[in-house]
Amino acid sequence: MHYVYILQSERNGRYYIGQTNSMDRRVEQHNNGRVKATKYLRPWVLVYREEYAEGTEARQREWWLKAQKSRRLLEHLIKSGAP
Repeated sequence: MHYVYILQSERNGRYYIGQTNSMDRRVEQHNNGRVKATKYLRPWVLVYREEYAEGTEARQREWWLKAQKSRRLLEHLIKSGAP
């Protein structure tokens, strides 16, 4: 199983979009400072995720979400679905 996920920083409310094949491990990496892009805004909370059978589908969705650059879209997804 592959996942696209949205994390929210408890420090400043920013969102981070990513994809992984191991949700628990990846969130732990973000919160332990092992991800360069997120280590200074810890702690992070998983606020949304989508499941995909194939990694290519998850990567395409991640790229699409990042390309939108829309906080409103992310907040709409978060309100409509649960982590």
